[in-house]
Amino acid sequence: MVEIEITVRYAETDRMGIAHHSNYFVWFEAARTELIKKVGVSYSQIENEFGVYLPLVSCSCDFKRACFYEDKILVIARVNNLTPTRIKFYYEVKRDGVLCATGFTEHAFVDKNFKPINLEKKNKELFLNFERLWAEDKL
Repeated sequence: MVEIEITVRYAETDRMGIAHHSNYFVWFEAARTELIKKVGVSYSQIENEFGVYLPLVSCSCDFKRACFYEDKILVIARVNNLTPTRIKFYYEVKRDGVLCATGFTEHAFVDKNFKPINLEKKNKELFLNFERLWAEDKL
């Protein structure tokens, strides 16, 4: 699990000062990027050195409370599910400890030609590192 703090920027809000729904996925990605760093590699290394890509196959966000301009929010990301061919991340957005949104993104493991791969077979070490993250988040 990782937690990152973000301050809602003016450009991320509508005329009423409420964070636009599309930004939640940008915030999810920022937290997911930090979570992947816990594996010991960056997103670009996974792509460039290992030839593994993680295209989005499904996503969702449920809004509980609005976030506003200049709010300091906490975005939490964790691995929610892992198979040799897919990984699912779960997210929470909180303001002052109050839950504002939850969501998920699910990604497939593919090669540079977008052909599905079995990550456990292609790069067992990387798969085991993701598995450790998942186990850590299940505790």
